[in-house]
Amino acid sequence: MQNKVILISIDGMRSDAMQMCGNPYVKELEKLCTYNYGSQAVLPSDTLPCHYSMTHAQIPEKHGVKTNTYVKPEHGVPGIFEMVRQAGGTTGMFYNWDYLRDLAVPGSYTFSFCVNIDYDDLSDDVVTDHCLKAIDRYHPDFVMLYMLDLDEKGGHSNGWMSEEYLRRLSIALDNVKRTIAHCGQEYSIIITADHGNADNAVNADGSPNTAHSLNPVPFIVVDNDVKEVKNGILADIAPTILKLMGIEQPAAMTGQPLI
Repeated sequence: MQNKVILISIDGMRSDAMQMCGNPYVKELEKLCTYNYGSQAVLPSDTLPCHYSMTHAQIPEKHGVKTNTYVKPEHGVPGIFEMVRQAGGTTGMFYNWDYLRDLAVPGSYTFSFCVNIDYDDLSDDVVTDHCLKAIDRYHPDFVMLYMLDLDEKGGHSNGWMSEEYLRRLSIALDNVKRTIAHCGQEYSIIITADHGNADNAVNADGSPNTAHSLNPVPFIVVDNDVKEVKNGILADIAPTILKLMGIEQPAAMTGQPLI
């Protein structure tokens, strides 16, 4: 492989929230990386359709996964995990929402670990711990690290941009910090989100807005050789990863590299 890559997806991370959460690492990260804060989710902007677009380089209208209940697409498109395995590489998937098991066909995850989000209040920390241990031992070529606490325990439970939402984001960014510190010399690291959540934090009746939306999400690349990243959509992430790894993009992937 030309480069090894870690993809970190922080569910529900708004671009503007990174600046507002109070974590001092944000400024340090901006000095380490190349980034844009104007990438877009896809519609419907639910977790499974967004991540399927992220890993398969198609919009939901094309790949057919339009809800958080998986439906096998009529026209199979190879995803990033399948492409890496076909190229002779190894993959790792570390997550705290079980439905993401359907992002790849059986046998595409060389290593995987899932913890139920309700099992531990800091389940993001748990999946990050297991991810870093696996990287230390096995050094897989492509790794996806998914964190759900911000979306579920921050936004859905308390409202987007609430104090708890921002606190949960700061915790997720601490996990990003230790992943980069641990792996940044060996891996190119991409940090993004599936959807940016509600454009308005409060509904007209004063209740917290807990809906998803197309609010912009960040696209961050930690790689000394990457000097510029373009704005795009989630369907552009898999082609970007394939380009970093030196794997040819299949024609069925309609997204475009952002580097």
